[in-house]
Amino acid sequence: MTQRSYCVVGGGISGLTAAYRLRMAAGDDADITLFDPGDRLGGILRTEQLGGRPMDLGAEAFVLRRPEMPALLAELGLSDCQIGTTGARPLIYSQRQLHPLPVGTVVGIPSSAASVAGLVDHATVARIDAEPGRPLDWQPGSDPAAAELVGDRFGEQTVARSVDPLLSGVYAGSAATIGLRAAAPSVAAALDRGATSLTEAVRQGLPPATGAPVFGALAGGYQVLLDELVARARPRWVRAAVDRLERGGQGWTLRDDTGTAWTADAVILAIPAPRLARLIDGVAPQTLAAARRITSASAVVVALAVPADTAFPECSGVLAASGEQLRAKAITLSSRKWGIPGDLQFLRMSFGRFGDQLAATASDEELRAWAVDDLFTVFGLAVEPVEARVQRWIEAMPQYGPGHAEVVARLRAGLPETLAVAGSYLDGIGVPACIGAAGKAVERVIRATEPSNPEVAR
Repeated sequence: MTQRSYCVVGGGISGLTAAYRLRMAAGDDADITLFDPGDRLGGILRTEQLGGRPMDLGAEAFVLRRPEMPALLAELGLSDCQIGTTGARPLIYSQRQLHPLPVGTVVGIPSSAASVAGLVDHATVARIDAEPGRPLDWQPGSDPAAAELVGDRFGEQTVARSVDPLLSGVYAGSAATIGLRAAAPSVAAALDRGATSLTEAVRQGLPPATGAPVFGALAGGYQVLLDELVARARPRWVRAAVDRLERGGQGWTLRDDTGTAWTADAVILAIPAPRLARLIDGVAPQTLAAARRITSASAVVVALAVPADTAFPECSGVLAASGEQLRAKAITLSSRKWGIPGDLQFLRMSFGRFGDQLAATASDEELRAWAVDDLFTVFGLAVEPVEARVQRWIEAMPQYGPGHAEVVARLRAGLPETLAVAGSYLDGIGVPACIGAAGKAVERVIRATEPSNPEVAR
């Protein structure tokens, strides 16, 4: 069999999963080259030492109801590393008070007025109660911004105090920047099936109450997974960015920022949408046009180690409602959330929303000071960190705006057969979705480069 060569551009979880899947599918003889200019591989999965313990300074958790992550861990022999949450629940900071996170919601969209009673005013409660009796004009397949539909049916307070906190934590965006189908696919599906009100659609879309943890993480941090993927994939790591991609013979020629040219039978581009757009200009015009429609937000994580006797309330953290006098959008009490023992408590403060420049302009000193100030504002505690780390993620959070699925379909449809994409802007922003998208990309290029495939060299 002819030895095949593959290039993977991008060394985040998408690129590393793609490299591993390529190795498993193409065998030991395949030539796999991975391009990433960073000081380490992993992209927004970054594990650092804080207070003598490993702590994730990018993504820290994954949704357990999606199968991709548990399946990959089992495949790699890492299932024993998976941990779950303690059962502590987050709170919402709204109107200068802490409130329980509403239950009976889908990403904060309530299934009844009782879900958000105490979080919104009496007029909003009455509006939600009356919503099933209002005519609903819904076109199957439509995808409005989540804020548009929820604001119209349940009022602006429901958006700002219940929906925005959750979407801000996931996307660094808001209900105004995220489409309903991305935010709450089960609710959109119920509306498509004929639900006559948003209340009914949310009730149909509620996940089953199993009592099992919703989120998982890895003991030792995501570095455990990254190291195993690299060891299994055995790629040639070129510490450079790819500046140019062009057709070359029956495959592709890539030129990195050192001026070196590389050739491959097929290429997987596991890079953010803005970088993808720059790289495929002149190669795939339909894909280029679609990639340019995907916008991204920047974020910052400030991780803190604080004295063990710091009297935080019994919760896993706090999500901030829109419009509050806080710099942070979320506080994760990691020690409470994951049951981390020891003589220190660990927490993460998340900053940055779509449209602001905070991640690019604020200094580390300002961010650390804002973190301490916000902890006092929210909890009334004068916290003195033992150690702190600041990690910036510039344009790392894609916004799944209205019609996002259609944009992604056009993006993929415009690619030549031996070119594929992977990344958090495609099928979901979380790690499991990135793993799934990387698998799809590998299936595509392996199918295209099989010697019996007449479509190879397209």
